[in-house]
Amino acid sequence: MAVKIRLQRRGRKKQPFYHIVVADSRSPRDGRFIEKIGVYNPMTKPATIELDRDKAFEWLMNGAQPTDTARAILRFKGVMYKKHLQRGVRKGALTVEEAESKFQSWVEAKEAKIAARVAQTQEEKRQFLSQVSGTAPIPAPEVESGLDALMEEE
Repeated sequence: MAVKIRLQRRGRKKQPFYHIVVADSRSPRDGRFIEKIGVYNPMTKPATIELDRDKAFEWLMNGAQPTDTARAILRFKGVMYKKHLQRGVRKGALTVEEAESKFQSWVEAKEAKIAARVAQTQEEKRQFLSQVSGTAPIPAPEVESGLDALMEEE
């Protein structure tokens, strides 16, 4: 049985929401699955991804093949990097502790980048809302030109 890690579409028309599932490759896209390992919401900015890294790693090590989009999500969340480090441990290039420390430092750096992106998005949203808050800008007072002033004096 070929096992795939793939997306299962949920949500309404033009409002997609996905479950990240492990399923038999012969089952339909939105059909039976073995295990749900996360969710992906592309409608938020930045996209929201909640993934159980341990379960995804376990399925990858047991031979599950991710689809292209699922592979991109796993790469973004660091599961593919953890698999890469695990191969180094098996070959003897790294110890388990070294691999775990490298992975944890990578996760912390990635989470910091994501938090910065979320803060930037909130700031952009705040600026946009302040621009369209509904208060009209105060017009500048009109300054009379020299020629108009002369005309009024006469």
